[in-house]
Amino acid sequence: MMSLRKARPLFGSDVSPRCSLCEHGRVLEGNPHISCRYRGMVTEGYHCRRFRYDPLKRVPPKAAVLPKFEAEDFSID
Repeated sequence: MMSLRKARPLFGSDVSPRCSLCEHGRVLEGNPHISCRYRGMVTEGYHCRRFRYDPLKRVPPKAAVLPKFEAEDFSID
């Protein structure tokens, strides 16, 4: 029997809609615009009612730089 439970959104539900993350948009090399299947050439921040989030287009934030520790930092003296 199939479960009727709604799937949780990938990477949270706070993804703001924009064409750079849409499954219908394609990034063009050397061009700041997005080629949309339905709207043609649009800006990166634009979105329409056909927005569908594509998690594979998401660029994760860079990892934090950890501080360097010395041996004296771990001594109990």
